[in-house]
Amino acid sequence: MPDPMSELNATVQYLRSPSAIRDRCGQVFELACADKLEHFRVDLDRLDVVAAYVLDVMQTQYPDGNVPFHSRWRHFEVGGIDRAARLHQEDAIEQARVMFDLVIPSVLLDAGAGTAWKFVEPDTNQVFGRSEGLAIASYHLFTAGKLSSDPAHRRTDAQALLNLSEETIATAFQVSQDNPIVGLSGRVKLLQRLGAAMLDRPQIFGSDNPRLGAMVDYLLPQAQANILPARLVFAAVLESLSDIWPSRIRLDGVNLGDVWPHSALPDTAPGSQLVPFHKLSQWLTYSLLEPLQSIGLQITHLDELTGLPEYRNGGLCLDLGLLKAKHPDVLDHVHTSGSEIIVEWRSLTVILLDRIADRIRQTLNQTETTLPLVKVLQGGTWTAGRQIAAKLRSNGAPSIAIESDGTVF
Repeated sequence: MPDPMSELNATVQYLRSPSAIRDRCGQVFELACADKLEHFRVDLDRLDVVAAYVLDVMQTQYPDGNVPFHSRWRHFEVGGIDRAARLHQEDAIEQARVMFDLVIPSVLLDAGAGTAWKFVEPDTNQVFGRSEGLAIASYHLFTAGKLSSDPAHRRTDAQALLNLSEETIATAFQVSQDNPIVGLSGRVKLLQRLGAAMLDRPQIFGSDNPRLGAMVDYLLPQAQANILPARLVFAAVLESLSDIWPSRIRLDGVNLGDVWPHSALPDTAPGSQLVPFHKLSQWLTYSLLEPLQSIGLQITHLDELTGLPEYRNGGLCLDLGLLKAKHPDVLDHVHTSGSEIIVEWRSLTVILLDRIADRIRQTLNQTETTLPLVKVLQGGTWTAGRQIAAKLRSNGAPSIAIESDGTVF
C-alpha cells in the first residue's frame, strides 16, 4: 500500500523542480488555447509580431549580439558605473562569496517598488526608480556594512539580518511620506526570516554566525570537472530559502513559497491543482551564476530554468496582444498574487516566453546553447515589456495592477 507521506514528499519535490513549472503552466496554456480559461485567451497569430518586436529591442540594446545574462548584476551597472568592480578581492573565492553576500539580499529586496518611489545615489546624485533604484539602494546598504554584524567586513551574516529594523531599510532606501515604497515591512520581514533560515542551515551557510557567501563553498563540491548544472544552483536556492516566504500553501509541512492554486486544473491528488512559479528564486539563481562563473565554473543546462512570470514579461504579452483579457475586471481592478487572474497570467507568460525565444532563435539561426532563455529575457523580453508599457501608459505602469507584499513581484 502506498505511503501517503512519501507521496506527499514526492509531490513537494516535484513542485520545487523547474520541470513542474513548465508542466503545470503548460496545462494552463493548453486550456487557454482551447479557450477554456475564465480570464485570458491566447492569440498565437501575434507570436511572430511579438518575437520581432523583442528581437528589434535586443539588437538595439546589444548591436554586437553579445547579450549578457538577465540578472541583478545588470542593475548594478546602471548610469555607466561598474559598481561590482568596487567589491574586488584578491582571492577569487572570497570575491565570489562577497558577490553572493551582496546579490542575495538585493534580489530579495527587488519586489516592485511602485511608480512613486525613487532613489538618489549619494555619490553621483543620479536618480533611479523601480528595479534599478532598488539595486543601487541595496548596494549602498551592503557597502555601508548594514548587513554585517561587523561593519568592518563587507558580508551579509545571520545576526545582522535578524537585527535588521524597518527604520534601517526605510532610511537606506530614502523612504518618506513624499517617497513611498510598496511593501516596506514585507521586505524587512523577508530579510529577518532569511537570517533565521541561515541559522537553521549550517551545512549551507556555516555554523559560526552564518554568512550568505558560504553558499559558494556549499556549491563548489557539487561541480564535476568544473561543470555545474543550473538546476543544482536552483535547488540550493530553494533549499535555503523555503522558510523565508510568508506562510502560504504547505504540503508535508513544507512552505511551498511562490506556488498557487488554480481551479481549472484537475483535482486528482493533493497538490494536483497547484502551479509553481518560484519567480524570485529563479531570478536569484540567474543572479548567482556570474559569481560562480568568475571562479571558473561552467554553468550548463541553463534552459532547464524558465522565464520569469512577472509584470514586465507578462505585460509584454498582454500589451502586444499575444494575451487578451476576456472581461474588464482583469484590467480595471487591483489583484492579489493568489488571484486566479494572476495565476493564469503568470502561467501563460512562462510558456509564451519559451515560444518567443524559439522564434527568435529560428530567426537568428541559433540554439538554446548559443542563445539561452536567460539572454532572451535580458535582451530581450523584460526590456521590451518596459518599453511598450512606457509607450502605452504615461507612468510606465504594468498593464495589470497587483497588490504586492514585497515578496512575489
